[in-house]
Parts: sequence; structure tokens; C-alpha cells
Amino acid sequence: MPMRPHRWNPPRPTARARQTTSVPPLPPVRLLPLPGTAPEDVVVTPEGRVVAGTDDGTIWSIDPADGTHEKIARVQGRPLGLHADADGSLLICVTGQGILRLAHPGAEPEVLVDEVDGEPLAFPSNVVRDTDGTVYFSIASRRWPFEQWMGDILEHSGSGRLVRRDPDGALTVLIDGLQFGNGVVLAPDRSCVLVAETGAYRIARYWLTGPRAGTHDHLVENLPGSPDNMYLGTDGLVWVGMVAPRNPLLDKLFALPGVLRQLTWALPDSLRPAPARTTWVLALDLDGTVVHDLQRDGSGFAMVTSVAEHDGTLYLGSLSESAVAVSTVP
Repeated sequence: MPMRPHRWNPPRPTARARQTTSVPPLPPVRLLPLPGTAPEDVVVTPEGRVVAGTDDGTIWSIDPADGTHEKIARVQGRPLGLHADADGSLLICVTGQGILRLAHPGAEPEVLVDEVDGEPLAFPSNVVRDTDGTVYFSIASRRWPFEQWMGDILEHSGSGRLVRRDPDGALTVLIDGLQFGNGVVLAPDRSCVLVAETGAYRIARYWLTGPRAGTHDHLVENLPGSPDNMYLGTDGLVWVGMVAPRNPLLDKLFALPGVLRQLTWALPDSLRPAPARTTWVLALDLDGTVVHDLQRDGSGFAMVTSVAEHDGTLYLGSLSESAVAVSTVP
């Protein structure tokens, strides 16, 4: 039975926030099991294979037709966001290490970025590379490690960042103070770069060209759930993994002083706000209009942290499953 869709009610409705299509359920999913847990991000290579990393540090290349998989790399840390490049290389966000580059399957990963402003890059979240070699990546938190990511959400101190690495290696912080910086997408026309703020239910936009170049605003705000990794699909839409619907208790906590929110972290796991189980993805156009809002009951696959669209097929990653899920665009 499809779950009841979650809705949001922006304080000042705008054309960007309106949904232009009906809300069909997410079609049934089939699973591509992996010998590892929590494929947090998924990407599709130019050859049409699916790549994901599991919590043991293994990077897998998966044939989406039959689910066969092979190990293409191993990293010393938790792989998070990925970017598959046209030349066959792969960029990997690795906790405790930074941004790594895998030149080809079986190669030894090399460190691309391991610190920003003299500070170790401990919690890189997502990454994308432009054709000229410019790399954009997000930092989820500068205060909390990946293993305690919920601590950052509860504290709500806004220590995330969006950073640019130029081809010569120079680093520039484009946006500071993000509420758990996450998925990153570069607009096809290079006019802007988008970054999800999981802890603020919104997607920030940094302008690269035009009269607003060097400034940032929001593509969409007040989302009905927590956006995670994002992916520019072959359909030209920005696909967003939605971890869970908004938690009323968590929303109330955000209004409290920081010291009280921090006390929540000391509670037993059973008493902390927990994500509801759902299978949920959104797709937006570059104006912020919701084109697809696809949901279904999360009993078979839940906590969607990423979604990659390729020629009408959807590949879903998760922080709690031991498989990549496959579905279709209705």
C-alpha cells in the first residue's frame, strides 16, 4: 500500500514551490544486494554501470541488469559522496581522509583534498567535477564526525560548507554556515552550483555567473523532509534522495537554545528523534519546481540517501540497507 504523501506549506508560496504534476507512488523497487552495508551514495558511469561504496570502505561497480558486482577499490574510511567522470575516473568523499580520486578500477586512490584552511577535511559529504577540472564539494560538519552525524543535526550549529577546488589546487569556501551540507549539483549551463542543507530542509544555490555571481540564495526552502545527496539526471532534473519526512519533535527542538538541543544528544538512542521509514525521492527543475514526488512504504527499502536517474531508471542508495534499489520514473 503506497504511503500517504507528505506535503509542505511554505510561508509565502511562490511559483518555485508549486508542484506541477500529480503524485503517483514510487513504482515497486527491486534490489541489487551487496556484500556490505549502507551504500550511502550511488552514481552511474558513462558505461551505464552503477557505483556505490559500503561502510567497510569497499567501492563496488554493479551491473544493473543482473546485479553482479565487483570491487574496484578499497579506502581507509567511510565512503560517502561519489562522482563518476567521463574519463572513467571516480571522485570519492571519504571520512577522515578527504576527497580521493580513483583514476581507474583497481588503481590506488590518490588524495585530492585533505584539508581546508589548514583544517583536516574530516567529514566531506558530496562532490561534483566540471569538465575544466574544477571540483565543488560539501562539508557536512566541522564539529561532528560521520559516526555522530545526528549530533550535528540536533545541535543545529551550522558548521557545513560548500567549497571549490580550482584546477591548480586552490581552494575557496563559497558558502559557510550550512546546516549539514550535503548533495552537490552543478547546473548544466554552469550558472550555479546547488547544495542540499539536510538540517534546514532546503537547497542552497551559489551563483557562478550573471549579475548575482558570487552570492547565494535558495533554490527551494521549507521542504517536507530532509534532502540528502543530489544527482543531475539524464532528464535534466535535479534528483534528491529524501531521508525521511520532517520530525515534529525535531522541528520543535530547532526553536530551543543550543544548549538544550545539545542535551538531547545525551539521551538514549530510543528517546532521540528517529527517521521514519519511507522510500522517497524528489525531482526538481532548475527553477525549483517539484516535477516528481515519488514515495512508497519503506518496509522493503528505507532511508534513501541518494538517487541517480539514468534514462528513466532510478537507482537508490541508503544508509541502512545492504543493497542498491532500482525503480523507474512513472
